[in-house]
Amino acid sequence: MGKKEKLIAKANQNPKGLSFSDFETPLSLCNWIFKRQRGSHRLWYSPKGYRLSIQQKSSKAKDYQVRQFLEAYGKETEEL
Repeated sequence: MGKKEKLIAKANQNPKGLSFSDFETPLSLCNWIFKRQRGSHRLWYSPKGYRLSIQQKSSKAKDYQVRQFLEAYGKETEEL
């Protein structure tokens, strides 16, 4: 199991406890592209064009944003 799979499994198990850096790492490993940042909002785009706006809550990722990523990632991997 590689780093990407471990972090995605960690996100599935506990989306509330995921650190922000542990959230951005699988985004980049899954070929999502960081386009820009405006204020605290960071915009990431998937290879299929799905847009995800994320922001940090202290040092943690917001759980609903982690779930949004997991849902989009699941849809994109099903299409392959």
